[in-house]
Amino acid sequence: MVGVAKDYLDDSHPKAQPAQTQRYEPRPVEPTVEREKTTAEWETYFREILKVEFPEYSIRENVPVTDLAGFANDEFQLYRTRPNQAYKAEWGQPYTFVLEQDGKAKGVVMLGAGHSHNSNVKYLIARMYAKKLGLPYINFYTQMTNERGYVVGRIRKMLN
Repeated sequence: MVGVAKDYLDDSHPKAQPAQTQRYEPRPVEPTVEREKTTAEWETYFREILKVEFPEYSIRENVPVTDLAGFANDEFQLYRTRPNQAYKAEWGQPYTFVLEQDGKAKGVVMLGAGHSHNSNVKYLIARMYAKKLGLPYINFYTQMTNERGYVVGRIRKMLN
């Protein structure tokens, strides 16, 4: 029949469907896990910070303790449970970075993983020889984030 209005809508028409409220369900966000940096990446990161933020210093890297202390053999008490005993400077962990001015060492920045700074004898020897030489010494744990502002602030404090 022509001209007769349909009293119904077929199922394919959008108005034929009951109104549905769209429910927003966010997709689960997977946490971004930052991969650990390699030793070389940490050194590059710190090198750039030192060069940009502390241009008044020249930087030496991977400096043997003997370069600053000579081939010393001094007594220190590194552990509470041990009396003073002799430790050779050559046994110390090389300093990751030495900041210098006018050819003289002004401070030491050490990088290490885990609790190496507090328990590894090589790091303890390096720290004791820096102390003996009157050099400010600071360490950074490479399992931490070490955000730029934090690193710069600690180094500035060490040098003042």
